[in-house]
Amino acid sequence: MLRPVLDPSPAEWISPRLGGTFGAACRTVPHGYAAYARICHPAERDRGGWASWREAAAETGRRAHGAMQWHALVGSPDPVNLTGSLWRGSPPGRGTLPSHSLTALLAVLGDHTSTSETWFCLWDGYGWADEATLSREHLDAPRLRHPGRDYLVFGGPLASATELGWRPRPNWFEAQSPNLFWPDDRAWCVATEIDFDSTLVAGEEGLIDALLKAPGLEAWRIEPDTSLAADADRINHHPAT
Repeated sequence: MLRPVLDPSPAEWISPRLGGTFGAACRTVPHGYAAYARICHPAERDRGGWASWREAAAETGRRAHGAMQWHALVGSPDPVNLTGSLWRGSPPGRGTLPSHSLTALLAVLGDHTSTSETWFCLWDGYGWADEATLSREHLDAPRLRHPGRDYLVFGGPLASATELGWRPRPNWFEAQSPNLFWPDDRAWCVATEIDFDSTLVAGEEGLIDALLKAPGLEAWRIEPDTSLAADADRINHHPAT
């Protein structure tokens, strides 16, 4: 069961290990690990169902690769306004990994840590992160502070990653994947930046290899300095650029 953590010190090891040029993966997930992966959030088709970025690329005639950007993949010159997109459906969600993808990720992560204790961070800027879903004591607790982001800290077993979220109605739970989480042995670290349509994982080579093969996930091997900036896709240029 997820529990509030009122002292953010267990999470303070991350900030000194963030850095690099603008857009670099290691500005979001800590450097110092052996290998890195980018998990692309799936997109919804207009006729229902999910599609990977690789599938979208096949349909739009573009090339899928680790540093691809969705708007470039679907032929839009603008990363926000996708007017003119070749993709007939919704773009990948930003800032959260869909529940089925999170479940698939957790199944792999659990095999690559020696501890059951896990730490989770939630951005404190979500409108639902208030007294309706969190205790007053937790809301008043010190935050984990990163450049431009403050986080509430939680602890619990790895499976409790699925417990974050809120209920717009009593019978409707809107899940939110953790923005940061890692096991107590720091064998890996996962980051879902609120503005990203992908989730980053740092860990050992064996973990990253397992993610690349995992069913239900679209993972790409990247380097810590791989740029994920909006203009970083140098392969799928829009004709107007």
